[in-house]
Amino acid sequence: MSLDIVIIGLALSSSWGNGHATTYRALLRGLAAEGHRTLFLERDVPWYAENRDLPAPDFCRLELYGAISDLTGRWAERIRRADAVIVGSYVPEGREVIDAVAALRPRLLAFYDIDTPVTMGLLDEGRDEFLAARQVPLFDLYFSFSGGEVLDHLEQARGARAARALYCSVDPEHYQPLPGEPRWDLGYLGTYSPDRQPTLEALLLEPARRLPDRRFVVAGPSYPADIDWPANVERIEHLAPADHAAFYSRQRFTLNVTRAAMIRMGWSPSVRLFEAAACATPVISDHWRGLDELLPDGEAILIARGPEDVVRALTDLGDEARLALGRAAQRRVLARHTGRARARDLAEALHRQARAAA
Repeated sequence: MSLDIVIIGLALSSSWGNGHATTYRALLRGLAAEGHRTLFLERDVPWYAENRDLPAPDFCRLELYGAISDLTGRWAERIRRADAVIVGSYVPEGREVIDAVAALRPRLLAFYDIDTPVTMGLLDEGRDEFLAARQVPLFDLYFSFSGGEVLDHLEQARGARAARALYCSVDPEHYQPLPGEPRWDLGYLGTYSPDRQPTLEALLLEPARRLPDRRFVVAGPSYPADIDWPANVERIEHLAPADHAAFYSRQRFTLNVTRAAMIRMGWSPSVRLFEAAACATPVISDHWRGLDELLPDGEAILIARGPEDVVRALTDLGDEARLALGRAAQRRVLARHTGRARARDLAEALHRQARAAA
């Protein structure tokens, strides 16, 4: 049965400095392909207004709002009559948005946490600008982009009524191998994060120093000016999603680096991991619990614990074995982690919860 869904999320129109936009785009395209209707409400903020790479999506209705009063005024009736309303993590004034939307008494209220380990850390610190601890039990469903043990933690320690894993996903129409010879031996795509930087230093910058004849690249905004980039590391300030597939396809290997909070919690695959795999680009990743369940080490991914592992992969692994690694990851991701597969997961969970509440 077709669903009418309202999502209040961080960003859909702009991928600038966030991974939410591409996650939502894959999911909402999947929902449209499955016959569901979605309204996405995004806060109109200047940093996204200046960098909108998808101002008018053709797979959902996108509307910008200027204040919470717009949600409780202009969009109140739409929120009330939707089959499900989903509030996302990191929404500006998220705590106040949740209270305002809950007061409208939607038929089914859910939360989609695309930052679960970070959210749990903020709650531990008493920081509740995006979600308050008292609000976790308000949701009929708490969708988490992290799986594994955190789902038990959400229900048993945080009071979630029903916690369900909803991993990030990829749109295979937009992420697929493109022809062309490799330009870089190893690349990385991601916004600067202080807790990711030491791993980037160890697994990309140090190998670049040890292999001065190889070519490396780091794409993403907000890196401090005082980083000592080796001469053979190219920098790209921002790469729009339309250019991601070409970027991955020009790398012999791509690097996946995980935030510290996500490593501690485990089972937290980033959207970049799925995007690179869909392009059949061999992935070198740091280690975290649950990774082997998604992509087995040595079969569909290479796990690196230090620069030596990266140097060994770049210098010792032949092209046949390297390409086989990328194809194995691609098969797994296209079978289980597309936007359409994830849309089915979401719709099934919403239908099941609605039946239980009836």
